[in-house]
Amino acid sequence: MRSAVYPGSFDPLTIAHVAIAETAIAELDLARVEFCLSVDPLGKPHLAATLDERVERIRSAISGRTDLCVVTSPHRLVADIAATYDVVVLGADKWEQVLDPSWYGDDPQRRNDAVARLPLVAVAGRTGSAPSTPPEAQVHWLSVPAHLADVSATAVRMGRTEWAADPASEPDRHTGVEE
Repeated sequence: MRSAVYPGSFDPLTIAHVAIAETAIAELDLARVEFCLSVDPLGKPHLAATLDERVERIRSAISGRTDLCVVTSPHRLVADIAATYDVVVLGADKWEQVLDPSWYGDDPQRRNDAVARLPLVAVAGRTGSAPSTPPEAQVHWLSVPAHLADVSATAVRMGRTEWAADPASEPDRHTGVEE
């Protein structure tokens, strides 16, 4: 059976992240999706929660599931993280980041080489987003329910705690104390 990696900061994991993983499992006949947190995430120097806190919150949110798990990686680039998987799952924002040459020293050829190394890319689009698909990439657009399109980790951190995958483990935004 095929496996997938879903890299991100997951600060915090949202109901949309879980739905995207479930959609990838269903549409691509995957045995498992691994939420992968980079030890040193690219472009995310100041996250609200530590790596250990995020790993524990994800474990809590997916407890009892055999088709979802959480792992960490020393790699920063999606192409490096995805090297041993059959599929890499990405949101539209992350896909646009992968395609941005600025993450490759403004070198389009380095970007093209990294994209060519990717396995099948399963992308969950956002309302109004239509990132390009370079010829080097194999892309499957996931059919994620429309009502989840605007769910974001940023919104959860700003108070939309009902969008957190594990709302009970999210710190109260006013006190900083976990419920």
